[in-house]
Amino acid sequence: MTMYTPPIEDMQFLLFDVFDVERDWQRAGLDIDRMMVTGLLDECGKLATNVMAPLSQSSDKEGAHWDQGTVTAPTGFSGAFAEIQSGGWIGMCGNPDFGGQGMPRVLGTCVDEMFWAANSNLWLYGSLTSGATYCIDAHATEELKETYLPSMYEGRWTGAMALTEPHAGTDLGLLRTKAKKQLDGSYKLNGTKIFITSGEHDLADNIIHLVLARVEGAPAGTRGISLFLVPKFLPDDDSSLTIRNGFRSASIEHKMGIRGSATSVINYEDAVGYLVGSENSGLRHMFTMMNFARLSVGVQGLGLSAKAYQLASTYTKERVQGRAPSGPKQPDDSADAIIEHPDVRRMLLTQRAFVEGGRALSVLVSSYLDKSIFATDESEQQQNFRLVELLTPLAKAFMSDRGLEVASLAQQCFGGAGYIQETGIEQVVRDVRITQIYEGTNGIQALDFIGRKVLMDGAQTLRDFIQELLSFDMSDPFKEKVSCALSDLVELTDWLLEHAATNPDLSGSVSVEFLDYCGYITYAALWARMAATDDSRFQKSLIANFYFDKILPRTGSLRQSIMAGSESVMKPESDWF
Repeated sequence: MTMYTPPIEDMQFLLFDVFDVERDWQRAGLDIDRMMVTGLLDECGKLATNVMAPLSQSSDKEGAHWDQGTVTAPTGFSGAFAEIQSGGWIGMCGNPDFGGQGMPRVLGTCVDEMFWAANSNLWLYGSLTSGATYCIDAHATEELKETYLPSMYEGRWTGAMALTEPHAGTDLGLLRTKAKKQLDGSYKLNGTKIFITSGEHDLADNIIHLVLARVEGAPAGTRGISLFLVPKFLPDDDSSLTIRNGFRSASIEHKMGIRGSATSVINYEDAVGYLVGSENSGLRHMFTMMNFARLSVGVQGLGLSAKAYQLASTYTKERVQGRAPSGPKQPDDSADAIIEHPDVRRMLLTQRAFVEGGRALSVLVSSYLDKSIFATDESEQQQNFRLVELLTPLAKAFMSDRGLEVASLAQQCFGGAGYIQETGIEQVVRDVRITQIYEGTNGIQALDFIGRKVLMDGAQTLRDFIQELLSFDMSDPFKEKVSCALSDLVELTDWLLEHAATNPDLSGSVSVEFLDYCGYITYAALWARMAATDDSRFQKSLIANFYFDKILPRTGSLRQSIMAGSESVMKPESDWF
């Protein structure tokens, strides 16, 4: 059984020392202080460590079960999920008008990281519920909110997102699921959706699907997509659940990782649904949930990478093999711990640099999200929302890409033992891999980042973010290095704006490299800020030195690749491959 230690002190350091979120809460009139947050994080950590983590490996081995449409979660999940429900964790950041606790999203992100790290298989049954409630709260009628949000915040009812169809993945304009309006104002939905995480299971009394479908007579493509709330059971007037709706799980997928999480094919057959928002605006409404889910998936990559680092750190201090190049460190033993070898230290420092840098990014983006909601000035709300929109694809893609890199390096620290199931690290490698794929592949995130978030507005929002980074309190010598890196980013962005205007293949050919380029520089600014804020507890400057010496130089090769353009990418004919 692999254990997990919640990084509560590091989270508190980021929240209160680096980003001073308490000041923002006070400005917004929120009655939250450091003592309250400490208690909240401690309770979350206990649940993650004592209840969720012990079930991680067993749930992976057992997997979810499917029997004639009935889906059962792994052994032990029912009791553990009941504790998640009773703790109020799912509705923690929800609207207080409907039973939510109204806590800042930045605290939800910290909780997310701990739950993802402890047991991603289990948390997948609850995580999408929060995203669904954001969407319902933002776009549904008051009647739908009153009917569904309280039970979803309690976790008695969970949520699922139904977008993908067998013939249409990212290109949602091709979807075929139909919705026909009824005399009572409801709709009947017919179609098939695939890859539906937690679309069917036995951990909640009801499961609320948010389904994209096309109303009869709607325009073709994405302009004709509507969003519907489709419950597994239709609540009666007294909220009892006796009427089963018209959808079933046709099967569950057998996956590389997250095996304890049920991923269903769902068939909708005259399923009753209720319009969320207005007809033909479904994709826009669904993005409220998708953006939440994308940030959460980035945090999933972060949480799993944090777990991977903990496993590798423990193992390399216990595993004895060979002697340190500078001479014996444990002369009374036959060999030294492998942590004394320079290459093992390189791997561990790389892991830690990405884990703690990613944690800082997740807190930063979540703090912008909170200010886009709680700020009293409307222009400040809009500015912070633009920053959230810019950084969501970067956070999802960069943190999940680095998550796999960290997990792979952690596995390498184990040597042959890392390929064996009992050590637990191979499961982390398998589990983290999905974070690069679902909620929009990282290639799609990169296209969104460079196209819609940078080039579309002439890079104005990116320039605003650069100014935010330059305003950070940073210590020498890091401040000058960050300033130079950001200056190079401005120059490269100007080059892209100029050349992408005449070369339609350019942005797609360099999008992944450009997102990574921005990610590495953002982490550099965050490390410079953490080093400036640090005291003797964390010794952040040690990792910052490593980051600037060994990792930030990656941007040089990325810049060279970006400026090489698209010709070598597009020159081969398609049938040559």
